[in-house]
Amino acid sequence: MSNLDWQKRKDAVIAQGMGNLVPIYIEQAHNAMLTDIEGNQYIDFASGIAVTNTGHSHPKIVASVTEQLQQFSHTCAMVTPYTSFVTLAEKLTQLAPGEFDKKAVFLTTGAEAVENAVKIARAHTKRSGVIAFKGGFHGRTNMCMGLTGKVNPYKTGFGPFPNEIYHAPFPNALHGISVEQSLEALNDLLKADIEPSRVAAIIFEPIQGEGGFYAAPKAWTEAIRALCDEHGIVLICDEIQTGFARTGAMFASSHTELVPDITTMAKGIAGGSLSRLWLAKLTLWTVLCLAA
Repeated sequence: MSNLDWQKRKDAVIAQGMGNLVPIYIEQAHNAMLTDIEGNQYIDFASGIAVTNTGHSHPKIVASVTEQLQQFSHTCAMVTPYTSFVTLAEKLTQLAPGEFDKKAVFLTTGAEAVENAVKIARAHTKRSGVIAFKGGFHGRTNMCMGLTGKVNPYKTGFGPFPNEIYHAPFPNALHGISVEQSLEALNDLLKADIEPSRVAAIIFEPIQGEGGFYAAPKAWTEAIRALCDEHGIVLICDEIQTGFARTGAMFASSHTELVPDITTMAKGIAGGSLSRLWLAKLTLWTVLCLAA
């Protein structure tokens, strides 16, 4: 059967909301190369949307998956935990930004990590407001769509979204928004829409992904960090797309020496596969304020 034949079968049984960019059905993949069912080869620039940081079917990942499946496939760490669950948390809390005690929580998706990061910030601060930025992308669940600063194609037709979410301009020289203009707009928001004492968290991507791959300038991240420190606001860095060396550093926040209070991670954490120490979209939060 051809790619188009499989596309027809897919269209008959998969909901429209789970569309695919091109009708190419992959049979094998190795490193950066994809081979479809018709024998055509492609360079994989999509990387599973920022997932296969180590390339497809990396030998170490394949070996680790094989070893793990020979032991067990699943137990649920909240019922009967296992040693690699603890080992992974130890490694990730060492790698995560910040020279302070950290703890990890493992979940299933990046969107779930973002939602729970907001929950933690609200529980810690006893506040409700959350500030995000235009052009940012934080997921497709209802809360995450509300945080996302881009209507089309993510938010169109899906409102209303949770309240107490506010958006400010992200600094973007290409689109004529300077660091100073972004910060001025943020200060205006804190004067006109919500007072700082009601803001639980500020969340942003150190490098916007869906927004167009725009990096946050160091002067801006320093100002955001100072603002959060001044008013007791939790600073959340969404590193779901930028984490695990996609930007040349383990985490993109390192490029500006930014230390967030919470870091959300997913995607590249496991190179797209099950492995001995982690699942493909396990997510880490590093939280300064999380009680032991």
